Amino acid sequence: MEVEPIRNTDKISEMKEFLRQKGGSYELLFVMGLNTALRIGDLLSLSIGDVTDNDGKILEAICLKEQKTGKLKRLPINESLKNALSEYLAAYPNRKRSAPLFVSQKCGALSRSQAWRTLRAAGESVGLQHIGTHSLRKTFGYHVYRKSGSDIGLVQKLLNHSASRITLKYIGIDREKMDNMYMELNL
Repeated sequence: MEVEPIRNTDKISEMKEFLRQKGGSYELLFVMGLNTALRIGDLLSLSIGDVTDNDGKILEAICLKEQKTGKLKRLPINESLKNALSEYLAAYPNRKRSAPLFVSQKCGALSRSQAWRTLRAAGESVGLQHIGTHSLRKTFGYHVYRKSGSDIGLVQKLLNHSASRITLKYIGIDREKMDNMYMELNL
């Protein structure tokens, strides 16, 4: 089964709280994924130096080369992400800039499987099924689509998709529209 975007913002808040209780990198991974739409491989490859300057201050943007596409990407760090980074980095003041940003409780780099299991558990804890690491990227797309007044071209560009129909399916809009039509018809 394909993973779904998280459509309900209350569920997003509840998942953040669940992940906060888990400690460590999980809440930051969630917030960063939701606010940047980076794929899990790109997220997990980030180091502290990718988000901070030499003085330890949080950068205005993350600049990286996407693993999948090889394209350079610049992602502004919004207020929500800046707050999450500040809180997280304050808890780990002595880590080197070259250290992985996301670490497991055993202090090694966080793995894809650890991230997937924890995000799935967070989804299940709030009653959501079909949640995984890719749900973060889909959630970003879904909420940008809603906040932009349904500007699918913008979402397509942000997610680097080749066609708008792919983007609509990817963020679950086609399915949602069809389901809503069935529910509203009532002949």
